[in-house]
Amino acid sequence: MARIIETIDVDVPVRVAYNQWTQFEEFPQFLSFVESIVQTDDKTQHWKVKIGGQEREFDAEITEQHPDERVAWNSIAGEENHAGVVTFHKLSDTTSRVTVQIDWEPTGLLEKAGALVGVDDIAVKRDLANFKKFIESRGSETGAWRGDVEN
Repeated sequence: MARIIETIDVDVPVRVAYNQWTQFEEFPQFLSFVESIVQTDDKTQHWKVKIGGQEREFDAEITEQHPDERVAWNSIAGEENHAGVVTFHKLSDTTSRVTVQIDWEPTGLLEKAGALVGVDDIAVKRDLANFKKFIESRGSETGAWRGDVEN
């Protein structure tokens, strides 16, 4: 299993960064591999992604969510086998740190080779930079879901 851990500091309060991250259907605006996400209920989303030129679909379930702290998930159906967590850390009243950890199972020769040379790490780092640009240019979130999901 491959593991990716990337961190970025954003110039918005932790509440704004967290609130934006809960707007899953907005992910295609800053995650380059995401084609679309449909949130089917408070804990479940249907994802369409394009990775290495291949389109895939899967469902993911939020396994733990605490406002301004963390969002954790697992894939539950479809072609992807992964889990992850995003944590949010207050650095100051106007700056926060976002850390992403993803554990995933590469399939096929191309994905396995890409994971070995760190292509997955580079992609997540790039998409976190896209998130930073997105949220800082707006200055506020596009919405928020402040519910709690216990593990």
